[in-house]
Amino acid sequence: MDDRRLMTLDEAADVELGGKGAALAWLHQHGYRVPATWVVPPGVDADVSGLDPSRRYAVRSSANVEDGGHSSYAGQFLTVLDVEPAEIAAAVDAVRSSATGEAIESYVDHTGEHQKIEMSVLIQEMVTPVISGVVFTRNPITGLNELVLEAVKGRGDRLVGQGVTPQRWVRHWGEWTEVPTDPVLPDEVAATIATQSAAAADEYGRAADLEWVWDGETLWWVQIRPITGIDDVAVYSNRISKEVMPGMIKPLVWSVNVPVVNRAWITLFTEAIGDNDLEPDDLAKSFAYRSYFNMGAIGDIFELLGMPRDSLELLLGLPEGPDKPRFKPSAATVRKTPRLLAFAIGKSGFGKDGDKLLGGLRVSYRRYDGDVSARTDEELLAAVDELMELGTKAAYANIVVPLLANLYGGLLRRRLDKHGIDPAGVEITDDPADHDLDPNPALDRLAEVIEAAGAESPEARSALAEFLETFGHFSDSGNDFSVPPWREQPEMVLQMAAARGGNTRATALEPWSETRTSMGPLSGVVLEPLRKRAARYELRREQVSSLYTYGYGLFRRYFLELGRRFVDRGLLAEPDDVMMLTLDQVKLLVAGTMEGVEARDVVAGHRREYERVAGLPMPETIYGDDFIAVDPVDPATVLRGVATSRGRHQGPVKVVDGMADFAKLDQGDVLAIPYSDVGWTPLFAKAGAVVSEAGGMLSHSSIVAREYGIPCVVSVPGATRLVDGTVVTVDGYRGEVTPDPGPYPR
Repeated sequence: MDDRRLMTLDEAADVELGGKGAALAWLHQHGYRVPATWVVPPGVDADVSGLDPSRRYAVRSSANVEDGGHSSYAGQFLTVLDVEPAEIAAAVDAVRSSATGEAIESYVDHTGEHQKIEMSVLIQEMVTPVISGVVFTRNPITGLNELVLEAVKGRGDRLVGQGVTPQRWVRHWGEWTEVPTDPVLPDEVAATIATQSAAAADEYGRAADLEWVWDGETLWWVQIRPITGIDDVAVYSNRISKEVMPGMIKPLVWSVNVPVVNRAWITLFTEAIGDNDLEPDDLAKSFAYRSYFNMGAIGDIFELLGMPRDSLELLLGLPEGPDKPRFKPSAATVRKTPRLLAFAIGKSGFGKDGDKLLGGLRVSYRRYDGDVSARTDEELLAAVDELMELGTKAAYANIVVPLLANLYGGLLRRRLDKHGIDPAGVEITDDPADHDLDPNPALDRLAEVIEAAGAESPEARSALAEFLETFGHFSDSGNDFSVPPWREQPEMVLQMAAARGGNTRATALEPWSETRTSMGPLSGVVLEPLRKRAARYELRREQVSSLYTYGYGLFRRYFLELGRRFVDRGLLAEPDDVMMLTLDQVKLLVAGTMEGVEARDVVAGHRREYERVAGLPMPETIYGDDFIAVDPVDPATVLRGVATSRGRHQGPVKVVDGMADFAKLDQGDVLAIPYSDVGWTPLFAKAGAVVSEAGGMLSHSSIVAREYGIPCVVSVPGATRLVDGTVVTVDGYRGEVTPDPGPYPR
C-alpha cells in the first residue's frame, strides 16, 4: 500500500488518527454526520491527487496530545480553512509548524504537559456554514446539568480568535432558560443540536463539548472532546443552612457547632446507609461568617442511596423542566433497601430509646450547670469537650424528633383537610397544660402581673424569677452561645412581656374531643392512633428543643470564664473577645503556645471583617471554595459578561490592546483585552484573571484560561476602558467584574 495515500477515518490506526481524528472517527462510527475526512500521519507527505479539485477543504491539526482528559491543547495549533487542493500541502506544513514556537512552549511550561508532540493532520471537505458553533452538554463553569449552546453566523473560527461574541442558549432539564432576543438559529435546529449532543454525550460516557456547523439544510459535527474538571466544582447552598444555622456565626461558635451538629448528622446518615467517609467539616463551610451546606457531600449521600446526583439541583431551587431527574431504583438502592427499611422502622417510634436518651441528657447536663470559677483552665476545656459529646447526642435527638413530629403532624393535617377541618384550629393534645415549655403563655402570665402591679413591684419581680427559672436559658438564637440568654437580660424580658400588653393572648383551639365528634365515630376512631402520635411528638419536640438549647447554652459560661482569665493575664482586652477565636486557638492560649499579641491581632482582624461583611448581600448558591466577600458597590459600576472559566481573583487591572502593551503585565494582574488569539498565550501565564470585551466559551481566551485554571469573563462591554491599576474582583462563576472592592483575608 502506498504510504503517501490519504487514509479515511475508518482506515487509519489510532496512533495515526491523533486526538481530534479519533474523536471524529468516534462520531462517524456512532452515526453522527461528519464531513468526509482523510488523515495524514506524522512525517508523511500527503498525495492529494485523489481529492475533488472542484471542492475546498479544511486542514486541521490532530496531534496526539489534543482533546485529552487533562490538557486539550484546544486553540493552540493552526487550522486552515477554505483551502484549494493545490494549496493543501502548504497548509499541512503550516499546521505542523504550529506545534513549535513561543506560544506552545509557554503552554507546555504552564500545564506541565511535556509529552512529545506527534502531529497528524486532517483534511476535511469544507462545509460552507450558514451558522457555526459549539455546544457543552454540561455547564463547564458550574458543573450543573444544563446544556450551553453558542452560535455565530458563518465560519466557526470566528468564535476562537476574531473578537466575535456569539449568541448563547441555555437549556436546563429539557427547557430553554436562556434564548437570544434575535436568534440566528431556527428553533428546530437549536433543538436538534441539543437532542443530538445530549445523545452523543450519553454514548460517549461523559459530559462533552462538541463543535458543529449548519449549512442551511444539514447539521454537521466536526469535533467532540470531554469536558474536564466539572466533577471538581464545589457547590454550597444556604437554602437549608440559613434556617438551621441562621445569621452570622462567630469563629468560636462555628468551631464548636460544626463538630457537634454535623457529627449528629453523620451518625444518622451512617445508620441509614452504612459506613462512609464523611467528616464534620465536609458538610458545611463558612463564607463571610455565614453557614453554607456542601452540596457535593449531600450528592455523595444521594449516590450511596442510588439516587441521581443531579437531584441536588432541586435542593438548589433551580427551575424544573420536563427532563428533571427522577428516582429510578438502582442496584445500589436494592442493596440499601433492607437497611433503609430497618432504619425507617426503628426511627418511626423513637419511643423508649428517645425517652432514655433525653432522661440521661437531663441528668448529665445538670453536672455542668453551676459555678465554674474554681475549675482550672484544663478542667474547663475538658468540660467543653464533654459538653460537645453530650451536645452531639442532643443534636441527634433534635434532628430525629422534629422530623418525626413533622411526619406525623403532616399526615394528620392532610387527613383533617380531607374532612374540611382547619388543622390550625384544632388542639390535638389531651392536656394543653402539658406544653409548659412554650414561653408564650408564661410571658402572657408575666404581662398580666405587670399590668396589675407594675414592672417594679415585688409581684412582678417574683413572677420574673419564676419565668427565668424555666426559660432563662432561651436567647435570641438557640444556635449561638455568644448571644446572652434571657437570664442575663432580665430587664429585656420585662420589656418583652410588657410589650405584649395583654393583646397577644392565643386564640382558643377546638378540643380534639369535639373535632373527633364532628368527623363521625368511624373517622374519629381511625384517626385516633395518628392523633396520639402527632401529639406525642409535638410535645417531645418542645422538650428536645428546650433541652438542646439548655445544654448548648452551657458552653457560654465555660468560655466566658476562660475569657475573663485571659483578660486578667493580658491576653485579651474583653472577656467576650474569646468568641472571636476558634476553639483550637483558645486551647493554644491555655497551653501558652499563643502569645497575647497574636491573639489580640486575630480577634481584631476577625472583628473588623465581621463588621465589614455584616451588611453584605449573600448569594444563595456559591460555586467554588474561593469566595471573595466584596464590599457593596454601586451596581451600575459592576461590569457583567459571560463566565467562561471558573474561579475568583482580585487584583489590579492592566489593559492590553496589542503586543506593544505586553510588557506592562505583572504576575497576578487582571488582564483586560479586546479579544485574544494564540499569539497572546504567554500573557496568560502571568495573568491572575482575564476580562475580554468579546468572545464566548470557545474563544481563545476562554480555552486557555480554563486550562491555566484562572477565571475568565468575556463579552464584557467596557473591559478595555478600565483604568490601569484599578483593583477589581473577577468572578468566573457569576460573570461579574467588580471594581474597588475591599480585600477579604482568607
